[in-house]
Amino acid sequence: MSAAGPIRILLADDHALVRRGVRLILDREPDLEVVAEAGDGAEAVDMARSHEVDLAVLDIAMPRLTGLQAARELASLRPGLRVLMLTMHDNEQYFFQALKAGASGYVLKSVADRDLVAACRAAMNDEPFLYPGAVSALIRHYLDRVRSGDETPDQILTPREEEVLKLVAEGHSSKEIAVLLSISIKTVQRHRANLLQKLGLRDRTELTRYAIRAGLIEP
Repeated sequence: MSAAGPIRILLADDHALVRRGVRLILDREPDLEVVAEAGDGAEAVDMARSHEVDLAVLDIAMPRLTGLQAARELASLRPGLRVLMLTMHDNEQYFFQALKAGASGYVLKSVADRDLVAACRAAMNDEPFLYPGAVSALIRHYLDRVRSGDETPDQILTPREEEVLKLVAEGHSSKEIAVLLSISIKTVQRHRANLLQKLGLRDRTELTRYAIRAGLIEP
């Protein structure tokens, strides 16, 4: 519990029914309270600016900003805020990206009624929470790196380039992206050209395929 009472939770998922179900799980616990809800990653960041929250529970796949992108912004905006990723995807790529984004835990929606409350309490105690399959993936990944001597490469794209990539893949025009990100159309076009060059791609279709593989949008 926070000093003022229950752990204050920001819940973000783009499906209202999912938010309602998750909120029911959390609010029935005396030490947990959902104080803010968001329908996408960008709204979650805005909510964190206007609400006092201790913990953010973020869906991974959301419009505008994914949960992973939002987690990185929240880490910069509110360094003391704990983050849990809530997802339907039992996916190693998402899992490792969540860890890189600073998440304290990774919870599958399919077992949220069993795991989510424990994950929230673990996060507030600075303890990681990983479902069994994620633990296996982490160990396997570590052993593979030890055997090969490889290091995990640094992120290829900057956070801004990733934002532009996601919006391009979602079908937004350069003008729409400029408005959403509060930048000029010329800046959007420059980011787009940099993306194509960095990734060795030719057009919007290939950028969209890359965005799907990188977990920025759902197929």
